[in-house]
Amino acid sequence: MVGDRPEDLTAALADGLGADLCVVSGGLGPTHDDRTVEALAAVSGRKVEVDGALESEIEAFSRAAAERLGRQYADFATGVTKQASLPVGATVLGLAGTAPAFLLELDGCVVVVLPGPPDELRRLWPRALEHPAVEAVIARGRRRAHRVLRFFGPSESALARALAEAGGEDEAVEATVCARDFEIHLDLLVEPGGEKRARALEEALRGAFPNELFSTDERRVEELVLEACRERGYTLATAETATGGLVGARLTGVAGASDVYVGGTIAYSNEAKCAELDVPAELLRAHGAVSAETASAMASGARRRFGAQLAVSVTGIAGPGGGTREKPVGLVFLAVESPDGESTEKIVIPGDRDRVRTRATVIALHLVRRHLGTAGHTPE
Repeated sequence: MVGDRPEDLTAALADGLGADLCVVSGGLGPTHDDRTVEALAAVSGRKVEVDGALESEIEAFSRAAAERLGRQYADFATGVTKQASLPVGATVLGLAGTAPAFLLELDGCVVVVLPGPPDELRRLWPRALEHPAVEAVIARGRRRAHRVLRFFGPSESALARALAEAGGEDEAVEATVCARDFEIHLDLLVEPGGEKRARALEEALRGAFPNELFSTDERRVEELVLEACRERGYTLATAETATGGLVGARLTGVAGASDVYVGGTIAYSNEAKCAELDVPAELLRAHGAVSAETASAMASGARRRFGAQLAVSVTGIAGPGGGTREKPVGLVFLAVESPDGESTEKIVIPGDRDRVRTRATVIALHLVRRHLGTAGHTPE
C-alpha cells in the first residue's frame, strides 16, 4: 500500500519494475492526487499523451453522468482529459466507469494498471490475463513448481539450520523461510528437473520436525481443524476474551465451515463469563479471569451452551495495560475440551496488543489441531 506522495509512488514503482509482472491498482481518478500514470511515466521514461479514442469513450460516459446529475459537462471535462492521458505505448484494456485499465510493456517487465475500486478491478483483471504479454509471463512462471511447507513450533533459525544441514538451496531449488505469527512457512520454488532435490529437502525437514510440519499443500490451520472435526463427526464452538472473536473469524473465513462450527461467545467481562458460559463466580474470585482454571471452565461452558462435541477457549492479557508481576501483559491461557479429553496451554506472547491477539488466535487453532491428533495432509 502506497500513499499519494510522488516520491513514495515512484520509489514503489521503481521497485516493482524489477519483477516480471507488476500489477498496480488505484490512482487513476480525475483529481490532482491520482498520480499513478504520471509516476509510472516518470519511472519508465515515457511521455504522457492523450489517447483520443479513450477520451471519447470517457467523455460519453461523463456526459451521461452529468445529465443524470443535472450538472454541466464542463465540470467533468478536465478530469476526462486527465483520465485519458496514458504513457506512450500503453495498451488500453478497458474501462470501468471513467477509470481505464491499461498495460505497458517495458524491458523485462509487464505492467498492468487497474482501477482501485474492487468491483472495477475484478471486472477488468480478466482482460489483463487474456493479453499475450501477461500470458507469456504466466507461462514462464508455470515452469517452476511451488511447494509450501508449514511448520508450527520450531524457530525460524532452527528451520534454517536444518535446511542448511540438508544441503540448502541450489540452482534447481530456491528456498525461502518466513515467520508468520509462530508459524514458519518454507517456500520451495523448483526448476524443471529439480523435483528429486526438492523431495529430498522435504524428507529431511520432515525427519527433523516430524511433529511440527503440519501442512504441505498450502492449506491453513483452520482448514485442517475443520476437516479433522468432520472426520470425527465433531461440531466446534469457541469461547474468547482477549482475542475478541478472532478464532471464530478465522474458522468462518473458510467456505463451508457451518457444518462444523456452531458458534462462539466473546465473554469479555467476568459477569459475561458467568452468565454466558456458566463459569463459577467463586472460581473467578479464587483464580482470576486469566488462569488455567478459567480457560478450562470456559471451554466446558461453551460445549454445553452450544451442544458442541469440541470447544476451544482463550483468555489472556493483551495489553498494553492490565499486567502485573504475576500475570504480565501477553500472558494467555487456552483450553480445548472434547470427548477425547482436555488439552491446555499457557504462554507469554511478546509484542503489542494486536500481535498478542493475532498470535493467541493461531495458538488456539493449533491447540485444537494437535488435540485432534492431525499433523496435516501430505499429498500423494
